[in-house]
Amino acid sequence: MAAGRFAMLRRWHFYLGVCTAPFLLILSITGAIYLFNDELNDWIYPQLRFAPSGDTVRPAGDLVASVRAHYPGATVTRIDMPVAEGRSAEVFVTPARGDPLRVFVDPGDGAILGDYIYTHTLVGFADRMHGSLLLGEGGDALVELAAVCALVLIATGLYLWWPRGRGGLRAGFLFFRQRRGRARWREVHRLTGVYAAVLIVFLILSGLPWAGVLGERVLTPVSNALGLGYPPQLRHHGGDSGKTLLDTLGEAPWALQQAPLPTVPAAHDHHHHHGPVAAPDTSAAAINRVHGALVAAGLPLAYRLSIPTEAGDPYSAYTYPARPEGQRTLHFNSDGEVLVDTGFDDYGAIAKTVEYGVALHMGNYFGRANQLVMLLACLAIIALILTGLTLWLRRPPGVGPR
Repeated sequence: MAAGRFAMLRRWHFYLGVCTAPFLLILSITGAIYLFNDELNDWIYPQLRFAPSGDTVRPAGDLVASVRAHYPGATVTRIDMPVAEGRSAEVFVTPARGDPLRVFVDPGDGAILGDYIYTHTLVGFADRMHGSLLLGEGGDALVELAAVCALVLIATGLYLWWPRGRGGLRAGFLFFRQRRGRARWREVHRLTGVYAAVLIVFLILSGLPWAGVLGERVLTPVSNALGLGYPPQLRHHGGDSGKTLLDTLGEAPWALQQAPLPTVPAAHDHHHHHGPVAAPDTSAAAINRVHGALVAAGLPLAYRLSIPTEAGDPYSAYTYPARPEGQRTLHFNSDGEVLVDTGFDDYGAIAKTVEYGVALHMGNYFGRANQLVMLLACLAIIALILTGLTLWLRRPPGVGPR
């Protein structure tokens, strides 16, 4: 009976591996690329990423005004201030025609350094391919399914690996160099899987919160309903629009993706947050007032600021440092008055856990060492796929998977 179960699991392990191999290979390669997104962009686009004028940083409104003058008729929706002195600012522009642009500005003098279409860059392509295989929601579902199947592959693989003969458990961790041919490929596959299993499982589990079903439709709403996601007090700041930070900024910390966006109170009404509101003031002067409020809040650099496009929408800014403890999200009206100020300490337990996992998953938390460890996980998955397919191709004639 045990022999029959072993043979059945071996068949399922193989067939599931064949079906998911293309997706896991894409995810591993694109994930490895995105681990080094900053380094790659600095290498490919140094003329855009570094500021020739030096360490001076002008207010955000001045930089937005420079972009508006250079791109007449376009809409500026967001500005990412320099992450450090000597770096450029990145402005998100939606032209009247064509694809959205990311415009790079010298923060010292407002000079336009150039632009690109994010999805046409190596990092942008890897980002979209990693998240949805360029197939939208259907691709997101395929990625999620492949990730879940990978967990099954690890579980069945460990069952098949478990030592049952002489030598005991210790033999399962040894490489038998005397084996040749197909047997040696099996040794490489076996040991790669067992030594990398924990790392690969972490990589999968820390990525699933971003998935469309298990993340967006299960973990996020459940954690928020239990008060373990975004801070429950944010519910009292939400307006009638139903918008979230993700809707307005295009991206947001996982913990705040479904947090309601506060509505800017009507200028003539100081008693409640409802009623008619005027179109948002998006002038350079208004943006500079918000910039001044951010500087006063201790955030002169590295914030990402969305510029409102509809009546009642606030200015929304957040920081996304390498370590999530430094995350902070603030909403303002056009006078620079703070409507909401949320930090990492305000998150619930699940949200904090996920943010730690995401920082490690993306190779941010421990710097270069973190990147290299996650790269090893990606390379291990690639090695498992290639050795598994080699075992199949080199099987004896008329023999099934083994």
